[in-house]
Amino acid sequence: MKATPAEQQELLRLQSIDTRLAQLAHRLGALPQSAALADLGAKDDAIRRSRAEAVGVLEDAKAELGRLESDVAMVEARIARDGDRLTHTASMKDVSALESELASLRKRLSDLEDAELAVMEKVDAAQSAVTVIDDERAAIGVQISRLEAERDEAAAGLTTERDQAERDRATVAGGIPEALLAFYEQRRVRGGGVGAALLQHRTCGGCTITLTGSDLESVRRAAPDDVVQCPECDRILVRTDESGL
Repeated sequence: MKATPAEQQELLRLQSIDTRLAQLAHRLGALPQSAALADLGAKDDAIRRSRAEAVGVLEDAKAELGRLESDVAMVEARIARDGDRLTHTASMKDVSALESELASLRKRLSDLEDAELAVMEKVDAAQSAVTVIDDERAAIGVQISRLEAERDEAAAGLTTERDQAERDRATVAGGIPEALLAFYEQRRVRGGGVGAALLQHRTCGGCTITLTGSDLESVRRAAPDDVVQCPECDRILVRTDESGL
């Protein structure tokens, strides 16, 4: 491939911008707030699952209380009915039977009311557990909001730098011949983000290998407009007065 020395040196400008863009992307992805937010998100997920379990316990307790309240109402209604019948009967046999049934019903009512009180305590305890979890999630929400604001503020400056670098890249890339640019992009993908490197004092700026022997002679013999590559890392070698050839 052929390209003028000036066009090849533009690759170094482009590479510098690409390196800067990679650094900015890394910094944006490694903001300290991001790791803390991920930890808080995982913690909130775990607490949310525990809340679902706590709500299940609360709902079961409320359902149990509802059944007991229904039973209490039913027994109270039977006591009222039998009491009314007792006041309106003259039969000693009926009086005896009703008094016996009323005694049994009152014992049943007492037992139900004791159970009702115990379940009401279970409902209160379950509700308190849900409230504690909700308070904890609310505290986590406050932390998340604060960290998101800090992250967004930190990212804003980096995003501005990235946007400017992308505009600079478009300008520089627009001045490089299409074939040379495509070859650079290919080398950059294969070279871990570095597609072109300065040959300085016979040393490749990409892999830091110093050219010697036949490799050095091959580069020396290349015409100024030949696009040469490092024999070690295969990146484009850009020659200047600093190359030591």
